[in-house]
Amino acid sequence: MSDGIRRLSDELARDPSSLVFIQLGEELRRTGQLDLALRVALRGLERHPHDADAHDLLARIHVDRGELTAAFDEWDTVLKLAPDHAGARKGVGYVLFKQGRLAEAERYLSQASAQGGGDPSIATALHMVRRMLHFSDGVGGYVAGASGNGTNGGTPLAEAGRRVEEEARRLFADILGEGEQTALLLDASGLVTAGVYMTEEGRDVAQEVGASLAGIREDAARASEHLGLGAWSSVTFETDVATVAMAPVLDDSLVLVAAARSVPLGLVRRVLQQCARRAGAWLGATS
Repeated sequence: MSDGIRRLSDELARDPSSLVFIQLGEELRRTGQLDLALRVALRGLERHPHDADAHDLLARIHVDRGELTAAFDEWDTVLKLAPDHAGARKGVGYVLFKQGRLAEAERYLSQASAQGGGDPSIATALHMVRRMLHFSDGVGGYVAGASGNGTNGGTPLAEAGRRVEEEARRLFADILGEGEQTALLLDASGLVTAGVYMTEEGRDVAQEVGASLAGIREDAARASEHLGLGAWSSVTFETDVATVAMAPVLDDSLVLVAAARSVPLGLVRRVLQQCARRAGAWLGATS
């Protein structure tokens, strides 16, 4: 048991009516202790049945357990208790997306984006839903009552998803050409939303690279501010084996270009600029 979970558990034991059960349940959920998290959430709701954040916690636990219908019901309760709850609108949008009801998902995610204070995870989810609507010829998208295979007289949901995934993987391909370089687009949490990063063995390690860079955009901004350099527009690192360049894109994303040391530094910077423009256009294409 982690120190944080132990501390929260002790606090709840001292005062069973405390709302600290929400924090405890979330920590248990994050560490994969879903059965225990579920018990904590349900016991807390017995004492606080009208707490919107408690129902939101329970909904997220249900999602992690694969119980989407139960999650939807909990988020519906949240919205009755707190109509402006951005997390619940995001959650409902996620469930609708998983059900193939893209037009409805887009509506809820748009509302969550307007209320969510710039939450990058909402922006990313909204972008991907809009791209899938685009590829499914989705003027109306997939609607309630669509057939079980995820169609509504148009492109199957799975095919739309594959087309979005392939578009994302090849987003920078024509810019990079056949050179010894690669490019990735990352969101604020380090999730790679476009590009690939192939090893010499032919394995795509993009997500591993992205995870190791989570938060680096904020680190660069803080360093630039501390040094009195103003807002940063790009940064380049030279290592023994590669040159790595990064630039911010829109509100929360980051473009990374990695090239062999044999690639001229000026070329790396030009490729970075082109990739940043491409990423900005792609992210904004359906906003």
